[in-house]
Amino acid sequence: MKKFAFTFLLSIVSTCVVFAQADKDITAIRKLLFLQVVEWNKGNIDGYMKGYWESDSLLFIGSKGPRYGYETTLKRYKEAYPDADHMGHLTTTITSMQKLSPEYYFVVGKWALARIAGDVDGSFTLLLRKIKGKWVIITDHSS
Repeated sequence: MKKFAFTFLLSIVSTCVVFAQADKDITAIRKLLFLQVVEWNKGNIDGYMKGYWESDSLLFIGSKGPRYGYETTLKRYKEAYPDADHMGHLTTTITSMQKLSPEYYFVVGKWALARIAGDVDGSFTLLLRKIKGKWVIITDHSS
């Protein structure tokens, strides 16, 4: 009986640790995405890009198909949003967050830009990876 009680208690503690880590990860990912919105709304594309993986393997899929690399993605953003009128005011809504493993999360959401150049909106899917203790976007499909 004592062995059963110990095993049961150990499983409860383990479950609590797993949930605590999941809460930390969700909080960290939400913070990363929130800070991207803050930087965007300040007109700071370089700051916005801090949420992305600085790698040639970063994948961004938009209306013109897939593009690889951090620098390529940064250049694309700067070309598509050359000034504050085109950047506008960004809002996002996360509709789903799914833990795929201890180092991967899949996020689905909606985005909207209210701007002088004309309002636009769409949806996004993000694959995030925890690299060296930090969550980063490794794949972004926005439409």
